[in-house]
Amino acid sequence: MTRYIGRFAPSPTGPLHAGSLVAALASWLDARAHGGRWLVRLEDVDGPRCVPGADRVILQQLADCGLHPDAPPLYQSQRGALYQRALDGLVARSLAYPCACTRKDIEAALQRQGREKPRHGELVYPGTCRPEHGGLHGQPARAWRLHTGRALDLMPNRPSEQPPLAQTAINSVAIGSRLIHWHDRRLGPQHQDVATEVGDFVLQRADGLYAYQLAVVVDDGVQGVTHIVRGEDLADNTARQILLQRCLNLPTPAYLHTPLVLGPNGEKLSKQNGAQMLDTREPLAALNAAATVLGLQVPAINLADWLAAATAQWAARWAAVPG
Repeated sequence: MTRYIGRFAPSPTGPLHAGSLVAALASWLDARAHGGRWLVRLEDVDGPRCVPGADRVILQQLADCGLHPDAPPLYQSQRGALYQRALDGLVARSLAYPCACTRKDIEAALQRQGREKPRHGELVYPGTCRPEHGGLHGQPARAWRLHTGRALDLMPNRPSEQPPLAQTAINSVAIGSRLIHWHDRRLGPQHQDVATEVGDFVLQRADGLYAYQLAVVVDDGVQGVTHIVRGEDLADNTARQILLQRCLNLPTPAYLHTPLVLGPNGEKLSKQNGAQMLDTREPLAALNAAATVLGLQVPAINLADWLAAATAQWAARWAAVPG
């Protein structure tokens, strides 16, 4: 049986807040409930947004709560060569192409087509710079995009064989459609038409930085991650990542997306809507608040016993769920 490997992958754009701890605790509990390994990856590939020293604060907050990784933390900023190698491979197979479009160019092209970006929705790229549409049209390349049409052609027309620990991570294209289907352990069956709902998404940005989608897929593959437990706000990324996994010949992990902690405006708690730094001076208080969001009720005892009791509750609820 493939050994369970899970991970928590915060971006060091600031310290953890209450919502971050929910995802961290859930991923740690799932790893412990399966007798697996739990890794921490600092997703600092977007350097301009990162706050100096935030990585150390995050690691200390996790340690205060008894959430210790089973290996030294990994930093995406040190892994550019891996991302470039993956991008080069996609380019060599004509699965990625250069793009000259600015955001305004994309918005103008969509307006000409009578299409508008929905609130909180994707700005769907219309394929202006696709090779079959004339390429860069004499303009300099700004970014690199995945050719979703060609990528979808690589997807099987039926559920593929999965490792024993990821049998519900069904990554297939339904026969006669362009939908990518997968199973979320909490949310159930999911699907998305990446070509029409997202379009050809960016792999390397105009500023030269590697995009989140490429970096996370490469790192999960290299680290051997079998299970991804993360916030529900990231569920929409799953189809894109499954598509990239297929293009890069990487396995698809099992997914579980956790409930979100909401801010005063009813939207996901974040630094942008006033999320406060997680106070870990009383770790049991912070953990109990996170556990409540996850539907767990754990007696307020010492930290080690609390984590053991929480793991037992999680195992009873989720370890038997396929995936």
